[in-house]
Amino acid sequence: MNKYELALVLSPALDEEARNAEVEKVQALLERFDGKIEKVDEWGKRKLAYEIKHANQGKGVKVNEGFFSFTTFEAPATAPAEIESRIRIMENVLRYLIVRKDA
Repeated sequence: MNKYELALVLSPALDEEARNAEVEKVQALLERFDGKIEKVDEWGKRKLAYEIKHANQGKGVKVNEGFFSFTTFEAPATAPAEIESRIRIMENVLRYLIVRKDA
């Protein structure tokens, strides 16, 4: 089992309930692939370094802020690829990144 950190940037258009639902979906996904969540750090709404074109109801909308969430978890080496392939198609996720933390 390796330690990883998932950085997640969600759409700024989400209300608190929808944002929590998206984070819970991602956490369920981590647990589905035998991940053990150690810590979740919510940073709230932050300004992005540059605008991101985000598909929203068929139109390309540029956004310049998002909700940041960082999750530290432990999982098998094959889990990050599987998790990323499912996060990639989530509608309200602007950006994501899973990095392995050194022991």
